[in-house]
Amino acid sequence: MTAQPHDSVSAETTSAPWDAQDHARDDRPEPPVRKRRSGGIGGAALTLITWLLALGFFLPVAWMVLTSFKQEADASTNPPTFFFAPTLDQYRAVIDAGLGDYMLNSAIATVASTLLVLLLGIPAAYAVSIRPVEKTSDVLFFFISTKMLPVVAVIVPIYVVAGQLKVLDSIWTLVLLYTAMNLPIAVWMMRSFFQEVPREVLEAAEIDGASLMTTLRTILIPMVAPGIASTALICVIFAWNEFFFALNLTAVEAATVPVMLVSTMTSEGLFLARLSAASVLASLPVVIAGWVAQKQLVRGLSMGAIK
Repeated sequence: MTAQPHDSVSAETTSAPWDAQDHARDDRPEPPVRKRRSGGIGGAALTLITWLLALGFFLPVAWMVLTSFKQEADASTNPPTFFFAPTLDQYRAVIDAGLGDYMLNSAIATVASTLLVLLLGIPAAYAVSIRPVEKTSDVLFFFISTKMLPVVAVIVPIYVVAGQLKVLDSIWTLVLLYTAMNLPIAVWMMRSFFQEVPREVLEAAEIDGASLMTTLRTILIPMVAPGIASTALICVIFAWNEFFFALNLTAVEAATVPVMLVSTMTSEGLFLARLSAASVLASLPVVIAGWVAQKQLVRGLSMGAIK
């Protein structure tokens, strides 16, 4: 009878470690359960709608490229002709009509105006973002308000002034106008990119004794290079596609590619195949520039979008 307490104590002591292990196992966190993706019919429908919208936007471009390989007789049929013998006659006709001169004028006006926009816009964006003054908001509003003015409202005074200065039908007149046209939107875009730069980096540069130009050249511009590239690409697109100023202020010497496209519409009729070929050639430089700079464009646009 005296051995029963000893046996019960030994049984409790031997069972205690097992109870502790079971309790420790119960306290272990359960492994996360992977949830299955719930796409279903809704996800498939959204994907289908997205593809249909993308094809709807791309269809006019594809039809333009297809029409550029047709003869004029095949391009004007109703219903449309889908099966035809492709030809390069329309491209030869466009090139023989002096496409190179129009391309050169557009390239000079676009590149020169974009460089001027960056040269003037980078210091302006630095001033309104890194070194703001009391009336910075008023300055920004003035910049963007210039985009609200219709171009038709200023074409007459610009034409009169250009005629008095003897600069009508001059490519440098278009360079100046394209710079003024793109500068406000460039300042607004680059301002958002400069605001993403940490202030600690600029303060460290000031402590090290870096001047304003050194800070701008070696620190700020490399950090916001994707944003500057996206701004430059948008300025290139706007300048290359500008039509109203080029049509009213140029004649022969400084005519650009959009003016050349209008020349395909004559009193003899609308040459759809030739117009399509000219449009394809006119779109190629901008498409190639966008394709080359697509990574910088995506990085730049996302850089100023997240605060």
